[in-house]
Amino acid sequence: MRYPPHLLEEIRARLPASDVIGRRVRLKKAGREWRGLSPFNAEKTPSFYVNDQKQFYHCFSSGKHGDVFTFLMETEGLSFPEAVERLASEAGVALPAPSADAREMETRRRGAVEVMELAAAYYEECLRGPAGAQARAYLDRRGLGSEIRARFRLGYATPERYGLRDFLAAKDVEKDLMAELGLLYAGEGVAVPYDRFRDRIMFPIADLRGRVIAFGGRAMQADAKAKYLNSPETPLFHKGQGLYNLHQARKPAHERGTIVAVEGYVDAIAMTMGGHPNVVASLGTALTEEQVALLWRHADEPVLCFDGDGAGQRAAFRALDVALPLLEPGKSLRFALLPEGQDPDDLLRSGGSAALDRVLDAAKPLVEILWARAVEAGPRDTPERRAGLAKGLRETVLGIRDETVRRFYRDEIEERLRALSPRAGHQRGAYQPGGRPNGFQRRAGRPGDPPPSPRLTAGPSPLLARSTGFAGGGHFREAMIVASLLAHPELLGLNVEDLAALELEDPDAHALRSFLLDRAADAAEADSSVVGNRLQRAGLEAAAARLAARVRPGDRWALDPHADPLRLEDALRQAVILHRKAGALNSELRQAERALVEEETEANFAWLCDVKERLAVIAGAEAEADLPETTDSTAP
Repeated sequence: MRYPPHLLEEIRARLPASDVIGRRVRLKKAGREWRGLSPFNAEKTPSFYVNDQKQFYHCFSSGKHGDVFTFLMETEGLSFPEAVERLASEAGVALPAPSADAREMETRRRGAVEVMELAAAYYEECLRGPAGAQARAYLDRRGLGSEIRARFRLGYATPERYGLRDFLAAKDVEKDLMAELGLLYAGEGVAVPYDRFRDRIMFPIADLRGRVIAFGGRAMQADAKAKYLNSPETPLFHKGQGLYNLHQARKPAHERGTIVAVEGYVDAIAMTMGGHPNVVASLGTALTEEQVALLWRHADEPVLCFDGDGAGQRAAFRALDVALPLLEPGKSLRFALLPEGQDPDDLLRSGGSAALDRVLDAAKPLVEILWARAVEAGPRDTPERRAGLAKGLRETVLGIRDETVRRFYRDEIEERLRALSPRAGHQRGAYQPGGRPNGFQRRAGRPGDPPPSPRLTAGPSPLLARSTGFAGGGHFREAMIVASLLAHPELLGLNVEDLAALELEDPDAHALRSFLLDRAADAAEADSSVVGNRLQRAGLEAAAARLAARVRPGDRWALDPHADPLRLEDALRQAVILHRKAGALNSELRQAERALVEEETEANFAWLCDVKERLAVIAGAEAEADLPETTDSTAP
């Protein structure tokens, strides 16, 4: 429902921001504002400010900003209508009356929710009564005692064919409504409607307000046709659009900054018992786009926790395929993979909460799962197989809708593909578990000795030392990228974002980059003769000549006006990737060197070695480009 601005303004006027926010954050007066510790990040020095005159809050530690409605949405996971309804009630502001159709629909929905509540209470009573003795014993064996059963409102559907139907009929509920809500089997071929759920442990499924809208039932008999049976699609319930336990999980999810999704109801309950109340479960289907969007409302990087078997791996891959096109800057998924043959309930009972925590702490980013699926699909021992791997990964990455995320995924995949080359492994000293990258040998010493100084023992390998990627290579790449775009201005539109984001050191490259960006929107600039004339008028001809002279001999082909455009696009993309990676890694290298000088620990030494190994990958790519092309001596 849309709320008119004047109504929202009236609510804000009646409820000072400091009053609403002060219920959750301890605020102190600071001039005309209020100040307190951030509710979004752990901090010791207050950086959270509330201004009653402007009716907003601002958190400098997290960058979050908004009004009282936003605050409830951020801290309690409420939707916007829920936040408006709550604050309107507190402020005594009457919300607009709904239309006649909306009132009728709400009346029907309210009646349907009341019927589902009656059914949930009936199942709970059956579990507590004599008929539920066997079900209670099963739940006790699973560690789900009376307290947890009450918290999740677990119930039991008896084997009786008409138990729930007769109970609801006695409450004047029509059979047609029972069938519409999925509580009865009815329709053609069914002479007398009968209970859908029989001899099953019942798990109520609630909406965000905690109202029961559906059920999941686990069969007590091993030979039942379906181990789990869920409510069908109904006016209240759409299984692809909700998540089990979200009404209880959303507040702890906001408090912890993450949310965990598992496969089954019992898994969600077990995770809650294991100290993770921010857990939800899918509703008998593979993860849908709507469910991914729902998870992202509560955390930027939800964790998907799958069983450690083939089915769990397949579920992870399906979730990856659903989420990949939807990725946005800052929005992704992580995957927690359980030990082989175990689900969260098994792991909790065998290893306790600590084992569960270790699995979640080791959750892998989405790109790792994407890569693992591709490289584990088959051998890659021939050029053709590696080409097939590359083709499949590139096509998959093209499915990412957001251009920025797609570009960064492309860069990551291209770097990993280069590292697969046997030649790259031979030249660059591929990392081996338990070993150290080439060029980073430790001196002999007694056990317990501190790691040696990097100035003495962590020198670059010969390949890395001679590589343009290690010493001064940035200038060669800068020259190649900018000079190529000057020679081929028709490619500027494809590379303008990459060009604008590059960190340049060469003053000529910097000046010419600005020249190109200033003219990127002008279609006439696609003509190299026009670019040449304007370079002359701008006084940049000499800078362009100097830059072209700095292009390595192996890259001079890119300045040829008749260069193959496809080859040129690929070369530019690779150069941008290498330049971006080299810049970031050289910055990290300086940090690692400073850290090891300040504190000679094993962890800091390992960090330095890891950074230099990653720089060696770039060095190898540069060294390959430096090698002269071979010719066939037998050619005529």
